[in-house]
Amino acid sequence: MKLPLEISARDVRLNGEIEDLIKEKAAKLDKLYPQIIGCRVKVDMPHRSQRSGMTYNVRIDITVPGGELVIKREPDEDLHVAIVNSFETAKRRIKEYSDKQRGEVKTHVEKPVARVTKLFPDEGYGFLIDPDGREVYFHENSVLEGKFKDLQVGTPVTYIENTGDEGAQASSVSIA
Repeated sequence: MKLPLEISARDVRLNGEIEDLIKEKAAKLDKLYPQIIGCRVKVDMPHRSQRSGMTYNVRIDITVPGGELVIKREPDEDLHVAIVNSFETAKRRIKEYSDKQRGEVKTHVEKPVARVTKLFPDEGYGFLIDPDGREVYFHENSVLEGKFKDLQVGTPVTYIENTGDEGAQASSVSIA
């Protein structure tokens, strides 16, 4: 399906190369999410600042089933960069919208709380005991914010469990 695309410019002359860039980027959005109903791209030069010179605004209005996504980014001195950045943002927003439509929203899992049971500071590792009573290995590099030296036996921590070569292993360990 060919995406209905409307390109407009105010106080800016768009050459064929820039229009082709916009059409190419819009076609990629259409491939990413074919349900797009329409796409309007507006390029303008809001003002000429003595400090930053000429800047370009790119606004993209994307009509999708059930709503509209509006992408407005900070102005940029380079028209090509302003267009590419705006379409990158549009791509992310369409992916988020598509995921939400399919019910694929990220869920955040509660990190379990464990206690440090063994600590070997000279060797740079230790063990936790998880809520189920299992022993979980952790390395000093898996302790966030460099706080390995602050740990003591009995310190409560949160962590993410992974499977290592020797079994359960903790990463992203932080003091609870």
